[in-house]
Amino acid sequence: MVLRPSLAVIAVAASSTGLAGCAPAQLHRFQQTLRARDSATAALTEWCRAEGIAPQGEIRALVDRAAFEEPDGETRALLGLAPGQRVGFRHVRLACDGVVLSEAKNWYVPDALTPEMNRILETTDAPFGKVVASLGFHRERLSENAGGWPGCPKDTVLSHRGLLRRADGTAISLVIECYTKANFKKG
Repeated sequence: MVLRPSLAVIAVAASSTGLAGCAPAQLHRFQQTLRARDSATAALTEWCRAEGIAPQGEIRALVDRAAFEEPDGETRALLGLAPGQRVGFRHVRLACDGVVLSEAKNWYVPDALTPEMNRILETTDAPFGKVVASLGFHRERLSENAGGWPGCPKDTVLSHRGLLRRADGTAISLVIECYTKANFKKG
């Protein structure tokens, strides 16, 4: 089931997060930008440029290589993982010109990616969406929340949970994304 907050819910989120004033319209535009793309990286690149956060809008994934979270049963089921099947995990902060716009947890299926994609994900700061773009993936939006999920940073204004699928329908990734107030500050 997909939850889509109304403008009223966004207005409540704006007032409770200190983004009152013109923020409900800006939050709504931000949400529309996220919904228009299957890739959070592509959406944040577009938003970063449009809002003047950075002219190039280049998104970099700041990867916490020490982080790992075992997927729970629901995550394993959504990803279609067989018992004992290997799962990859990335905890990243997506930044545009040094400004952290989101924090995300990403469980992914290495067997559904190419060896080169796995190498890049394991050894570089390249964003997941860029690395797997050639798979022609699409996003199945599982939930959207005004505010943060447990584990999101305090300054989270929107959070999403989504399942990324290859063009053939194979699940490749489950993401939880926490979008911060920094998306509403011009650099």
